[in-house]
Amino acid sequence: MKALFVVGLIILVLGILSFFIPVPHTEHHGLDAGDIHVGVNTHHDDMLPPYVGIGLIVVGGALMVAGGRRRA
Repeated sequence: MKALFVVGLIILVLGILSFFIPVPHTEHHGLDAGDIHVGVNTHHDDMLPPYVGIGLIVVGGALMVAGGRRRA
């Protein structure tokens, strides 16, 4: 297998998984006033927008096609 084909396959699989697996995201909101620190951590599990997954699938497929061609 050529390296470009393998990279395309990995990107294609990541694009398919982006429709099913949420991406965890943690934010820290806080206030510092002198020696006092008050803060809150929020945790979100958000799905990627559909256009990101579609873009990954298209790019992965194109890399697989480009990497799978044989040179004469």
